[in-house]
This record gives sequence, C-alpha cells and structure tokens, in this order.
Amino acid sequence: MQSDMRTLEWDEKEGELRLIDQRLLPGRFEIVTCASVTDVIEAIRNMTVRGAPAIGVAAAYGMALAARQLSFLDVSTMRAELYQMADKLQAARPTAVNLSWAIQRAREAIDQPVSSTEELREKLLSLAHAMAEEDVQVNLRLAQYGASLIEDGDTILHHCNTGALATVDWGTALGAIRMAHEQGKRVHVLVDETRPRLQGARLTAWELQQYGIPFEIISDGAAGYFLRSGQVQKVFFGADRVAANGDVANKIGTYMLALAAHINDVPVYSVFPTSSVDLSLQNGDLIPIEERDEEEVLGIQVQGQPATPAGARARNPAFDVTPHTLITALVTEKGIVYPPFRQHLPEVLQR
Repeated sequence: MQSDMRTLEWDEKEGELRLIDQRLLPGRFEIVTCASVTDVIEAIRNMTVRGAPAIGVAAAYGMALAARQLSFLDVSTMRAELYQMADKLQAARPTAVNLSWAIQRAREAIDQPVSSTEELREKLLSLAHAMAEEDVQVNLRLAQYGASLIEDGDTILHHCNTGALATVDWGTALGAIRMAHEQGKRVHVLVDETRPRLQGARLTAWELQQYGIPFEIISDGAAGYFLRSGQVQKVFFGADRVAANGDVANKIGTYMLALAAHINDVPVYSVFPTSSVDLSLQNGDLIPIEERDEEEVLGIQVQGQPATPAGARARNPAFDVTPHTLITALVTEKGIVYPPFRQHLPEVLQR
C-alpha cells in the first residue's frame, strides 16, 4: 500500500476515526476524519469507506464515538440514546450483513452491566479495537485458504474491490491473490471496471500496482469474451451477504460474470469472512438489495460531456445475487466450503 496506514484507524490522541477517502483514489490519497457518529454514517453512505468488513468495523467505531458524545448522561439514558444511534448506523447501507453484525455486537456490549458511563464508553471503544484486529487476522487466514486454490501461471478475473481497501487490511478475494503472489506464484489479473462507480478500475488496479502484481483492466462487458476464449483459469470475487443455501449477494455485475464463467467451465470462488453469512435467510431472494442514486449512472461523462441525454432516467441497484449453483466453492477463514452449501456452510461456521 502507498501508506502504512490501514483503511481505517483510530486516532487515540484526538479521539477520532481516520479513513482513507476511497472516493478520491487513484488520483489523490487523502485522509478523512470522523469526529462523530454522524460523520461515520455519512462516510458509509457516500462510500468514503466501503467493503462489507470495513463498513462493519467503521460502524463499531461509530458506536464508540456516539458514546463519547453522550458524556453527561447517566447509564440508562446513555443506553437508550445509543440504541437510537445503532438504528441509524444500521440503516446507512442495507445489503452488507457485516454492518448489522457489528451493530449487534455493539448492542451486546451496551447491555452488559457497567458501573458508570465511562466504563460503557471504554467497553465500546475496546470492542471496536478488537474487531479491527480480528478483521486483519481473519483476512490473513482467508488469504491463505484462497491462495491454495490458485496455481502458478493462473490468470484470474476479479470483480469490484476486495483488497485491503475493502477491509481493515489484507482483503478477501484480492487478499488471496496477493497471498499467492507473495508465495511466488506467477499470477495475472483481469480487473473488471465494475460500473458505475468503477471500484475495479480505480481501487483494485491501484492496489495491484502497490503490490507489483501484473494486471489489465477490462470493461465489465468484455468478461465473457475472455472466459469463452480460454484466457481465464479462475474467477474470484467477494460477498456482502451469503444466504444459508450459499447464494451470494455481491457488487452488481457479479451474477452475469458467474453465469459466463459457469457456461465456460471456469471455476468461480466467492471469498468472504464468516461474519458475512446470514443463516437466517434461506436463500438469496430474501437479501435486501440497495438501490443507489441514479446520478451515479447518469453522471458518467465521455470526453467531458454527459454520456446520457438530458431528462433520461436510470436504475442503479448496487448489488445482485449469484445463485449457489454457479459457485464452485465458498472460501472463509474457517476453511473452503464445497457444495452442498446448505449442509456444509453451517458445519464450517461451527468450527
């Protein structure tokens, strides 16, 4: 990475959360500071911070900031206020289950017996620190399992951004590719642009440059060509929520990519922490899909001019669901999960 800084870090001296502003990469590397829970909510909504694991940890720090803001309340009043802040944080982005997972852990900390508001504040900050460190260790294990699926000389097609920028550090699917590279395997990455926000072209390509991993950027629509012509050995992507049957919600365009890979007999791997699994949802049809502002589509320009006619409307779902039947294996920090996922996924979670 360009900086020793992680995607998000706590500034102990100032009592603030520091985030890499991912909206500005690769052109500028800048840090945004969040001094309040409202700042964290906005950073999640506007995608200053993005990626399911990073969003979850950012939310944990958001709860710690909320507790710091409520310094003059008694414990019971502080708890009531924190519950309201938790609801607002959880609504910031609906699809990534890591957000609700982090908020639930914060709620459990809030419910624990404490003797003072100061103790409650310390509990929430300690929880956020612990979750940040857990995320790094989880991603290292994920990377090791994922790298075991990559062979020397593989060309891997990767969608969206699943690297260190999507987590606290290391990353999920891109972390596996990075690990394979560091093990000495010769890998080449075809990077889907990932429209409309171009997380692949902007963020994944930037990360691969930092690591010295060979890559080429392709338009999302070109993926089928490379898969059909035999130029791709593996497809790797992450997950924002995984249902009990193994259906995966991930960045929009993942479903079409998995379809093209499946029909051309190219293995498809979804790499994610077990915190992204939601066993309460029996299948992917039940996963809420965030629809973002149409301006993300309509605001695209070509040669300095709007790419769409004035008055046009757009639809902008941020995610789609890839059925489990299109996925070769699910990669978690607890091991690689093969079909039938409905049977094997709960087994892995219990390890």
